[in-house]
Amino acid sequence: MDFEFTPDEKRFREDVRAFVRGHLPKDVSEKVVQGKRLEKEDYLRWHRALHQQGWIGHTWPKDFGGTGWNAVQQYIFEEECADAGAPQTMPFGLRMVAPVIMKFGSQAQKDYFLPRILSGEDWWCQGYSEPGSGSDLASLKTRAVRDGDSYVVTGQKIWTTLGHYGDWIFCLVRTDTRTEKRQDGISFLLVDMKTPGITVRPIILMDQGHEVNEVFFDEVRVPAENLVHEEGKGWTVAKYLLGYERMGTGNIAVSKRELARVKAMAGPLLDDPRFRDKLTRVEVELMALEITNMRFLDQLRGGRAPGAEVSLLKIKGTEIQQSLTELMMQTAGPFAQAFRPVDNMDFDHFTARLAARYCNMRKTTIYAGSNEIQRNIIAKAVLGL
Repeated sequence: MDFEFTPDEKRFREDVRAFVRGHLPKDVSEKVVQGKRLEKEDYLRWHRALHQQGWIGHTWPKDFGGTGWNAVQQYIFEEECADAGAPQTMPFGLRMVAPVIMKFGSQAQKDYFLPRILSGEDWWCQGYSEPGSGSDLASLKTRAVRDGDSYVVTGQKIWTTLGHYGDWIFCLVRTDTRTEKRQDGISFLLVDMKTPGITVRPIILMDQGHEVNEVFFDEVRVPAENLVHEEGKGWTVAKYLLGYERMGTGNIAVSKRELARVKAMAGPLLDDPRFRDKLTRVEVELMALEITNMRFLDQLRGGRAPGAEVSLLKIKGTEIQQSLTELMMQTAGPFAQAFRPVDNMDFDHFTARLAARYCNMRKTTIYAGSNEIQRNIIAKAVLGL
């Protein structure tokens, strides 16, 4: 691939930059840059601005209402958004369940759900992990029993990110317990979060933030028409979705912004050869990851779905995110330790939230399949070991 930007691509960058600078709410970008917690409306304000411009589906094909942008245009767009401090568009609808509906959904599901995802009318969350079923997802126990034109769902999901905002949840459920292979008895359901029998309970993290939840299903009736693909074929759907999820976990554009912040804050630490060596190593790894990501994006535009090799992006991208928080903690020194306001210190200052961010980012090597699982996937599916 040629990594030099063409004149057309440079003009595209200027167009994107002008739009982002002119339409991104200033108070939202300040929250992002300063590491403050975002509310639902913060995400939706930016979502609506992009939707009005016709850019919210920047990874979607034109046939489904997307931009049809190529890999370079997607990359430029995401880089400019991150550089300006734009919040990330919520991936659960746009980048995860939408590709699944495009690939496996019925025409009625495509006609109903995809426009509502684009408009932001529906906020989606993910129902995969359960207590005791995380990396070993095939051991899930949430049951869905067919009863006439409905499935009756009973069970529990956990670590449901922003599920307290959710309008809909896509769930892996067990519809057959008699199969020898556990994956063969799993199905993929779309569930309205307003359905009677659903309870959402918060899980408060060590930074005191409410980001994740437990979701309980007590004989929840789900129309059978909300089954995606075939009954018992949910594992095929789940693997397809996870490929798209892992494509998005690298967060390369955000990492580039945070790398620039580390450099700006480092000051005299740049004279320390050990710190400089760590910083240089992360920068080189980020450059390599960026090029690898561009190759995968180029394959997607050619019609190929993400394969097992996207686990490389997940592993290295999440490790880089953690390394950047470690370096940032080092640059801030004692000020990075504060979780609460202290004397003579403004808690709105960015460094006052570094410890909380550091702790929060420990999750990145676990979600979307732990990095240990990703290495197993690469060994078996890519290297053939």
